[in-house]
Amino acid sequence: MTAVCILLQNFYDIDIRVRRKAEALAAAGCSVDVFALRGPNGPKNYTLEGVNVYTISLGKLRGSLVRYAFEYLAFLLWCLVRVTMRMPRRRYKVIDANTLPDFLVFAAAFAKPMGAKVVLDMHEITPEFYISKYHMSPDSLTVKLLQFQEKISFDFADHVITINEPILELLCSRGLDRAKTTVIMNSAEEGRFLSARSSTVDTASADEKFVMMYHGTLTQLYGLDIAVEAFALAHEKMPAAELWILGSGPEKNRIENLAQERGIGAKVKLVGQVPPKDIPAWLSRCKVGLLPIRRDVFLEFASPNKLPEFIIMGKPVIISRLKAIQSYFTPEALAFFEPNDPVDLSRQMLRVYADRDLQNRLAAKASIEYKPIRWDVMKQRYLAAMENLIGPDLSGRLTVVHNRG
Repeated sequence: MTAVCILLQNFYDIDIRVRRKAEALAAAGCSVDVFALRGPNGPKNYTLEGVNVYTISLGKLRGSLVRYAFEYLAFLLWCLVRVTMRMPRRRYKVIDANTLPDFLVFAAAFAKPMGAKVVLDMHEITPEFYISKYHMSPDSLTVKLLQFQEKISFDFADHVITINEPILELLCSRGLDRAKTTVIMNSAEEGRFLSARSSTVDTASADEKFVMMYHGTLTQLYGLDIAVEAFALAHEKMPAAELWILGSGPEKNRIENLAQERGIGAKVKLVGQVPPKDIPAWLSRCKVGLLPIRRDVFLEFASPNKLPEFIIMGKPVIISRLKAIQSYFTPEALAFFEPNDPVDLSRQMLRVYADRDLQNRLAAKASIEYKPIRWDVMKQRYLAAMENLIGPDLSGRLTVVHNRG
């Protein structure tokens, strides 16, 4: 049986992008091992949906650059040892390293000469991530070093995956060979959302409330304060509207306090963390999806995982006008507003609230524009890229999976 190894410095269970890749490979007949972080009170080793998961209790404290460096290097060393020791027995055909960090790809340093092909899945663009997080100058020595480690990392890989075309263009401008790349977009697995959409009573239609909903991590980057400010400006003209915020994170108390200060505490509901399996049912209760992401050098390239979930559930979406998102969706599909601007966001809230036909048109057009990047298409791309690396050992089984997709 063809063996594939996936490296992930995150909790495997909640990293939906990596889980989909691993499960697609397992369904195609591969034996898949994942090396990842151990979740709170999680098991050391376990099997999930046919994927073997091995973990290390390292944590994700981060915060400072020093802490980031320690965690990254410790995880790299652990993966390097584990992969190298297992290589003579498992004979991995592919090592799939998922960023951050970029240099996690060097955990395959000894496996590659032993015959493994190396894939680097660049979930994030590292220099821009640190420019955004630590307000660094693009010309600083630290950023130059990050760009250097980025380049040697994708040069070492046999194949590179990026999450959208704008990021691909940026990386190619920094020396990435376009011929060895594949774009695998962040998309949602439609099955569980379509099932919920067809089997759940449309409570949003029957409910008098007009729910605008955000679901995800509550961080400054995702602009929930902007959403609250915009809602405060528009709520008097939207008497049936409420803003529901699902998730947890460091901004929770600030958002709650801001809603109280603006006099809309009764209309802004912080629901808290919702289990992933319950998300489709919650989305069925809203009228409009809201993604008020801030604009900066990093988020300009964002492809939010939550956007396709709203689209699959047939909900119109109000979203920041960011470069990567505009590369795939038109203003006829999404209600764009100027990022970081609560006044412009309030205008879009009022516009969508007042026009039921507009809501339906946006949802229908977004569904059409999403089809070329839906998970079934992305899965086929990923399996085709892996087939090209693995060779004839897996070609027959992957062809079957392509046809099913």
